[in-house]
Amino acid sequence: MVMKKLAGAALGAAMLAGTAQAQDEVTLQLKWVTQAQFAGYYVAKEQGFYEDENLDVTIKPGGPDIAPTQVIAGGGADVIVEWMPAALAAREKGLPLVNIAQPFKSSGMMLTCLKESGIKGPEDFPGHTLGVWFFGNEYPFLSWMSQLDIPTEGGEDGVEVLKQGFNVDPLLQKQAACISTMTYNEYWQVIDAGISEDDLITFKYEDQGVATLEDGLYALEDDLEDPAFVDKMARFVRASMKGWKWAEENPDEAADIVLENDETGAQTEKHQRRMMREVSKLTAGTDGTLNEEDYQRTVESLLSGGSDPVITKEPEGAWTHDVTDKAFE
Repeated sequence: MVMKKLAGAALGAAMLAGTAQAQDEVTLQLKWVTQAQFAGYYVAKEQGFYEDENLDVTIKPGGPDIAPTQVIAGGGADVIVEWMPAALAAREKGLPLVNIAQPFKSSGMMLTCLKESGIKGPEDFPGHTLGVWFFGNEYPFLSWMSQLDIPTEGGEDGVEVLKQGFNVDPLLQKQAACISTMTYNEYWQVIDAGISEDDLITFKYEDQGVATLEDGLYALEDDLEDPAFVDKMARFVRASMKGWKWAEENPDEAADIVLENDETGAQTEKHQRRMMREVSKLTAGTDGTLNEEDYQRTVESLLSGGSDPVITKEPEGAWTHDVTDKAFE
């Protein structure tokens, strides 16, 4: 009897171990470093939302030398966080990325300018130097300038484009009249550096009618042909959106979770808590399902690039509702 009990206990332990090992693995590549911009994913992991969906999720931070599109192309991730302009440009070049969910409903991108530069509106951009992020982040800017018919090669009638690093130094050092900023990040770095909000003028891409979708979730087309992968992504998206909604409702606690996962120790509590509140404005009002009108607006913006559009033709198969339909059925 004792032997049977021991054998039963061993079998039970083995079954539990087997259950633990049976968790589906998911690797997520972020677009940038660990910060509140990605709080929903860290919250979902910390709060056990992924575990509840039988998922073992690895979150890989990004950085200045990491392109999510290259990571997924090389097999280093199952799903990536990417801006739609970069994803659609990569798709046209042959990387079959598909938007499977859109946690960010609104755009946080803007140009932040010094008032002393004399810029009062976009019509004043010509003749000035503007700081622009590259590595795929330049597409919304180039599309905007093209729609304004402003050349980006310099000259009195054009703008001089400064390839901006991922900092605000060009504005602080007055190397540029305007720089690229996000509502939740770099803008506040400028403020914290001692420049008053009264000395700045901002142009939000949303307000200019050229906002493109940011921070969507993308997977490869071939992977999505596998029903098991679609099921795994559905569980991943469901848990991730649960994480985002928790973060919206508990911004300080969400920021603290981000800080706990920041292995660099570079982030501060003040900045991350403020960032979390600003990011919540962008994720509010959506369950992660891509809005087709928002998608079309982005496509039209990227196509309307004059002689040098970001994409040259209407994409086909660049998004799917299969994952979110299954996640929230």
